Amino acid sequence: MIVTIDGPAGAGKSSISRRLADQLGFAFLDTGAMYRAIALKGLQAGINWDDAEQLVTYARQATIDLSGAKVFLNGEDVSHEIRSQRVTQHTRYAANNVGVREELVRLQREFAAGKDVVTEGRDQGTVVFPNAECKIFLTATPEERARRRVTDLAARGETVSFEEILQQQTRRDEEDSQRDVGPLKKADDAQELLTDKMTEDEVLHALIQIVKGCQGA
Repeated sequence: MIVTIDGPAGAGKSSISRRLADQLGFAFLDTGAMYRAIALKGLQAGINWDDAEQLVTYARQATIDLSGAKVFLNGEDVSHEIRSQRVTQHTRYAANNVGVREELVRLQREFAAGKDVVTEGRDQGTVVFPNAECKIFLTATPEERARRRVTDLAARGETVSFEEILQQQTRRDEEDSQRDVGPLKKADDAQELLTDKMTEDEVLHALIQIVKGCQGA
């Protein structure tokens, strides 16, 4: 069974999707980490971000291991680094690159083949796994998402203002929704969950109930 969880930046998809996968005994696929890893590779290489083909080359050559709780890029643990504000600001170059998306979508489908999987991202239920048995659109208001991001960054030792995060998030929402390939979009058959004023445990419980409903359908 494939469970897709899509939604905008800052909705808390990664952490709650991993917990859901653990609860269900499913594999977990963090597709956002894949795009972040390619952006990190570009930063490490000092890429000219206008050189779209070079980023595609990095994507084709990269070995991204998401099989455990950590993210490895070419054998290096980059779990912490890919969540930095610096990488976040450059991930759009990977996400908006048609060639990179084609390569990573191929890897995502390869990862999920023959498995029970919880997969999260922007286009999982619409583009990558359009026939998934259970589709969820996880979201929150822009202000709530920005507050969460500020808190997450503070926990990582990065201090960024709420206004700056909200502005960056708004720009990213627009880019994610308007990109030509794999835009952020709620699938017609997805169930939406607005998580404002919900604790993480409450969100997890709600997601489990949705999945049970899909399994019983």
